Amino acid sequence: MAAAAPPSLAHPAPPRSTKEFQRAPRHAPRDVVSWTSTISRAARQGDLHAAAASLCAMVSSPAAPAPNDVTLLTVLSACADSPSSPLASPLALTLHARALKLFPSHLLLSTCLARFYLASRLPHLALQLFDSMPVRSVVTYNTMISGLMRNGLVDAAFEVFDGMPGPDKVSWTALIDGFVKNGRHDEAIDCFRAMLLDGVETDYITLVAVVSACAEVGALGLGMWVHRLVLRQRLERNVRVANSLIDMYARCGQVNLAAQVFRSIRKRTVVSWNSMIVGFAANGRCTDAIELFEEMRRQGFKPDAVTLTGVLTACSHAGLTEHGLRYYDLMTTEYGVAARMEHYGCVVDLLGRAGRLDEAMHVVETMPMRPNEVVLGALLAGCRTHGNLDMAEQMMQHLFELDPQGDANYVLLSNIYAAVGKWDGAGKVRSLMKARGVKKRPGHSTVEIDGDVHEFVSGDQSHPLAGEIGQMLGLLWHEMTRRYQGGTVTYPFHIRIRHFACQHLQNCAAKTPYVRWRSMWLSLSNLTKIC
Repeated sequence: MAAAAPPSLAHPAPPRSTKEFQRAPRHAPRDVVSWTSTISRAARQGDLHAAAASLCAMVSSPAAPAPNDVTLLTVLSACADSPSSPLASPLALTLHARALKLFPSHLLLSTCLARFYLASRLPHLALQLFDSMPVRSVVTYNTMISGLMRNGLVDAAFEVFDGMPGPDKVSWTALIDGFVKNGRHDEAIDCFRAMLLDGVETDYITLVAVVSACAEVGALGLGMWVHRLVLRQRLERNVRVANSLIDMYARCGQVNLAAQVFRSIRKRTVVSWNSMIVGFAANGRCTDAIELFEEMRRQGFKPDAVTLTGVLTACSHAGLTEHGLRYYDLMTTEYGVAARMEHYGCVVDLLGRAGRLDEAMHVVETMPMRPNEVVLGALLAGCRTHGNLDMAEQMMQHLFELDPQGDANYVLLSNIYAAVGKWDGAGKVRSLMKARGVKKRPGHSTVEIDGDVHEFVSGDQSHPLAGEIGQMLGLLWHEMTRRYQGGTVTYPFHIRIRHFACQHLQNCAAKTPYVRWRSMWLSLSNLTKIC
């Protein structure tokens, strides 16, 4: 006997897919397999509306059999694949109620429902369902881990993982990748090490995630070890792995190693070119970045928004103003790339560095969108370089509106006042920061020594080698003052130069080849704006 149609399925809109689906209600087959086949065909084509209409015809026809578990699973999978559809949520909720009544302990249905709730940004419902399940499979656990990570519930995902009786490769990879995508890179690396100790084999997805974590924390040694693992597993031809290695080496300052990986790729993608171009630009190899961009064009690859950001950055840092402006013009006329906020920021920086501040201001004023703090900050930096205090003060009014707690903007304006000798103005900016509760965030650097990553924060004394670092700072300070020999100070060192330099040198202490790290391989990841 056919079940009565639920309210949300009682009056379906007509199918809008193929004629086959439009004929389905008139020539409806009489067995459940045929009905499910019709629904499944619509679901595979991504037509949730047609699948729902066929299901409605099935439950409303007196002669049709009741939907079985495969029928419900087919429609729920379609809902999970199209969570943004306005039909998905009410349909899935209705099917959830039907599934609870007819199949209360069905593992696949429960797992599919959890996948839908996670895809629909309803993780609390997924967790409630998961907690109520009497039996869970590895697929259920993996679905929950990856879905919770996508929803930003990292601790909840780890708790689910921790409760697994036997995590497999997919479980570990979902956990590591989730940590990386949520910015918890140290934990991703720790999990990778635990995965290896547990004897679980890695795949290319695992290695891509770990290499990304190494790039973020500057763990060059571990990244190189993973590269060797890639070679042992014969994954070097996997373009995703190769692209991640290029990015890792470039971000760790080893641009030559990045170039070696790039040249070894047989079938490059646009992402491959972008990673190498951006890597060259970020490491000051601006001419190489531009030459590679031209090679990319000659080989028939079409530049995208990321490519243009990289080449514009290279032109800006190299002082190639006209080259950069030409590429900016070609961006829309030849490459069909609509200018984004980051492109406007690059052009403003390009003009600001060249002292063409009026043109930079014109770009800001004629942008089709409201400039953000990055664009205005680029113009402010140009004002600092060329001592244009009036324009800087004008920019700061907009920056205070956009980012009232942005400490870098206050510091930059204070430095501009100091650069032109207006120390009262610099003091007022510092007082304004204090009144508004804005604190300068300390810069920090990380250094990798024998696989361990050490973090140095400006002013911090907690490192176990702080005493030896302090001794080396004294030597460095002595050498700085000896070489300086009383030159003219034109930038905001003023009377705070010694205090400032010592704190900054402590931040960069790991750069020295002395102390006890003399013979060790060092990789420094600099995260300050001063270096």
